[in-house]
Amino acid sequence: MSADLSRLENLVESFPRQSIVVLGDFVVDRFVTGEISRVSREAPVLILRHRETEIVPGGGANAVNNLVSLGARVYPVGAVGDDESGRSLLAYFRRKRVNVSNVVRVPGRTTPTKTRYLAGWTHKAGQQVLRVDHEPGEALAASLQRRLARKAAQLVRKGSALLVSDYGFGTAAPGSVRSARRAAGARKFVVTLDSRYALADYRNAGVTAATPNESELEALYHTRIANDAAKLERFGKSALRMMGLEALVVTRGKDGMVVFQRGEPSQSIPIYGSDEVADVTGAGDTVIAAFTLALAAGASFYEAAVLANYAGGIVVMKRGTATVTASELLAALRKEATGGIVQGRSDAR
Repeated sequence: MSADLSRLENLVESFPRQSIVVLGDFVVDRFVTGEISRVSREAPVLILRHRETEIVPGGGANAVNNLVSLGARVYPVGAVGDDESGRSLLAYFRRKRVNVSNVVRVPGRTTPTKTRYLAGWTHKAGQQVLRVDHEPGEALAASLQRRLARKAAQLVRKGSALLVSDYGFGTAAPGSVRSARRAAGARKFVVTLDSRYALADYRNAGVTAATPNESELEALYHTRIANDAAKLERFGKSALRMMGLEALVVTRGKDGMVVFQRGEPSQSIPIYGSDEVADVTGAGDTVIAAFTLALAAGASFYEAAVLANYAGGIVVMKRGTATVTASELLAALRKEATGGIVQGRSDAR
């Protein structure tokens, strides 16, 4: 099967006309870079002379950031702590003119924060040597979860799609998705899901399509897929039926992705670009952002997956938690397409 180049370009060019609601767990990614100074006398560890600290959106907030970079109007719904990380995240989005009025600040709560320490020499890119995670010590209050669900349900009336980013911190829940689906009414409305730990919980919750990576699909079925095409086919189709989805896109790193749809053979999309990647941090957020936005613009599931594959291929060539722009996506399409056609394969590898 193939996707027409001019059609894909038109879809990307229509991204600024789309409005996407994001209900998700907002995370802060902090990158601390230091220059290797010497080995400590206290322990056999490197001493780093601090060079810079960068704070960028992670998790569901990274999906928001990618949607903004792709040109969409975005309505984020979530919760952060009333701490330094939470304030930094809100300030970041305000600088990008993102409406954060539906992101609740919770006193006493820790904003999920992943701090990565990068060590390097002068004029050299740093290599990650340590990651420290700060996570909330308590579950999100049920009352707050209901409040966020109401906010999302109100916003979907003026949005063209709902992106649900579930990193296990309690913002997103199947009940919230059902409420949003009901609020959307009878009109055609897209709901996409990226769930790190709870795919099965969203069974028949009104999700249109999900984008798990292969390891998340393996965790769902307590098995190892590796390079077993038959297993991938069997479990991909099983998850599609079990969750009541219209489509399931399984991302497979250097092996690209596979699209499963009701009543159709699976479709494999080879990786875009080199498999010598710079950094895979946050690539899944980029994939679901581009996939959701393409569906909102009227793409078929296969076309949306092709565009998401290009977006993911671009972003993994950047260091850190990065985003992709519409202009980068258009440039990649024009460079890679031959004769106006982007080729795909119909096998499950």
